[in-house]
Amino acid sequence: MEPPSLDCIGAEAVLNLQPSSSIPITYHPLFGPHNDLILLELDEKLLPDILHQRVTVRGQPDEDAVICTESKTYAIKSVGTSNSVFLIPPSCQFNSFEEPKCLDENYHERQLAASVLKIAPGTMELVEIAPKLDKLRLLLSENPYKTEEDTEMGDLEEMERETVGLYRWDDLIEKVQASNDELRNGLHALSAVEINGYWRIVDEKYMDTMLRMLFHNAVLNDWSFASLNQDEVVNVLVSDGFPHKLANHCLCAFGSKVDEGVGTSDTWKLDVRKVCVHFAREILRGGKRKMENFMEEWMRKIPEEMQASFDMLEGEVLTERIGIETWIRAFCVSSLPSSPAERFSILFKQRPKWEWKDLQPFIRDLNVPGLSAEGLLLNSNTNLPALFELGKLSWTLSPADVVHCPIVAMLDKKMYQMMRYKFGMEEREIELK
Repeated sequence: MEPPSLDCIGAEAVLNLQPSSSIPITYHPLFGPHNDLILLELDEKLLPDILHQRVTVRGQPDEDAVICTESKTYAIKSVGTSNSVFLIPPSCQFNSFEEPKCLDENYHERQLAASVLKIAPGTMELVEIAPKLDKLRLLLSENPYKTEEDTEMGDLEEMERETVGLYRWDDLIEKVQASNDELRNGLHALSAVEINGYWRIVDEKYMDTMLRMLFHNAVLNDWSFASLNQDEVVNVLVSDGFPHKLANHCLCAFGSKVDEGVGTSDTWKLDVRKVCVHFAREILRGGKRKMENFMEEWMRKIPEEMQASFDMLEGEVLTERIGIETWIRAFCVSSLPSSPAERFSILFKQRPKWEWKDLQPFIRDLNVPGLSAEGLLLNSNTNLPALFELGKLSWTLSPADVVHCPIVAMLDKKMYQMMRYKFGMEEREIELK
C-alpha cells in the first residue's frame, strides 16, 4: 500500500485517493459541532443553480424554509445516516495554523493527514413541491381595487399614504413561498394587475361595469367580439372614465391576443367561456338558485353573439336535487386550498360521495410532483369504501402512486380485491400485512 502524497493535506488528499490506498485522519484544530455548516445532497440538475447562486431561500419565521430556483420550489428535508460522515476542509484552510500531522505506525516518519473539521449526523436534501400560492390570494384579497380609487390613480402621494394591504413584487417574493415563474403564473391565474407598482386584484363589481361598458360600445361602434382593436377599445373605455391601466386589464381578463400588430395596435378576441363564467358568478353571488331560473337569467345576460354551455361551469358550481327540483350554487375551484389534504377535506364535507366526472374539475389543478390525481385522492385519507360504492371509478395506478399511498396498506383483503378489479393492479405490486 502506497503512502499518501505529502502535497495534499485537506479535502484534495481524499479526492485524489487511488483505489486500494488509504490516508490517516486526525482532528482539525477547529474541530467541533459547527452547527452553521450543513451538508446538502443535490440532484445533478440542481447543481448549476446552486454553484452559480441562482437560488433563494424563502419563508417567514413561522414557516418551514424552502429553496426556489427561477422556476421551481423545493422543500428542505433532513435525512439521518447510520454512517459517520467526515467533513474535511480544503488545504487552503491550513494557512493560519500548523499543518495537521499524525504518526502512522506503518511508516517511520510523521505523515500529513486529512483533518476532520466536523462529523455530520446527516444531510439535507431538496424535494420538489408545489408552490404555496394560497397566501398570494389572501394577500391580494386584503385590498382589491375598487371604483372609488379611480379619482386617486393620478395622485401618487395619496397612494403612498394608503398602502395598507398593498404589495409590490419584492414584497410578494419575500412573503410567498414560490419561485419567480410560479409567482407570475399565480398572479396571472388571479387576473392580478400592477397598478402604481402594487399588484392588485380588481373588485368583481368593477370588472362587471367595465365589461358591460365594453359590450355597450361594441354595439355603438359595430365591433366584432372576435376582432377587437386594442387601441380603439382602450381609448373608448378611457373616455368613459376608466383608467388606461384598467381598460387594458379588461381585455387581458376577458380576452386573448390573436394578432400582435407591427407598428399598429394589437388585435384581441373575447373568450366566450371567461365571459359566460363571469355572468354565472354574478348571478350566483346572491345564493343558490333553481336551475331553470338560473339558466333563464344566465342566457339573458350573455350577448347574443356568444353561445353558452353548462359544461363551461365545470369547477365553478355544484348542483343538488331537492325533491323534484335541481338547484345550483357557486362553488369555485379557485377559492379552494392548494393543499391536497385540505382540498379533499372540504370536498367531502360538501358531498360524502362523488362521481369521478364531478370530482375531477375540482382537483385537476392540484400539483404534487410525482403523484397523479388518482394517487392524490388515495393519499388524502378519504373514505375509499364510500367512493367505491359508486362503482364509477376506473383508474390505473402507477407504482409511484402505490408507494405514496399508505392508506392502501390499511385496507382489508376484500377491499383490495375490489381495488384490483377497479384499478387493474397486479397483486405483486403491494403486500397486505
